Amino acid sequence: MTIWDKYYIEDFNKNILGFSKQKLFKLKEDIRVYTDESMTTELFKIIQQQIIDMWGNFAVIDTQTERHLGYIKRKALMSGFVRDEWEVYNEADQLIGGIYESTDMGLIRKHVPGGVFIPEKVTLELHGSPVAEIKQKFKIIGDIWEVDCRAVPPEFDRRVLLGCILMMGMIERSRK
Repeated sequence: MTIWDKYYIEDFNKNILGFSKQKLFKLKEDIRVYTDESMTTELFKIIQQQIIDMWGNFAVIDTQTERHLGYIKRKALMSGFVRDEWEVYNEADQLIGGIYESTDMGLIRKHVPGGVFIPEKVTLELHGSPVAEIKQKFKIIGDIWEVDCRAVPPEFDRRVLLGCILMMGMIERSRK
């Protein structure tokens, strides 16, 4: 028997845009995102760069072309003790932005009793400008993340943003 965590990517009208399952008990993340639960058409994948990697370096890859769309790197020390923080890199592995939680809320969520139950709110910044807001909805079981990405520039592949959200959700789930 295999145990999985399931993730659905939906639009504002609850139409399924993507589906993913995270296998538990693995040495290296290899996350596949499909069009739906049938898992017949793969959209992209997120591959952990090293086997044991506390820093969380992940490549977001187009499945059809095997082209690297970008990279996501978790700032482990900051994320572990102060606030959740991820760096976002382009396909040439150049830093272009990040996803940041406010320091105040990060400290409360991480160090105040019951803080783990406070929903997370982070901002995607590209080239120093905020372009998307990501809000976690409170649930005891499971996660819901809402994203306002209307200001994301067209040259930024939104699959990298979705990869960030999936990785954040997987890590948040492990903390509950």
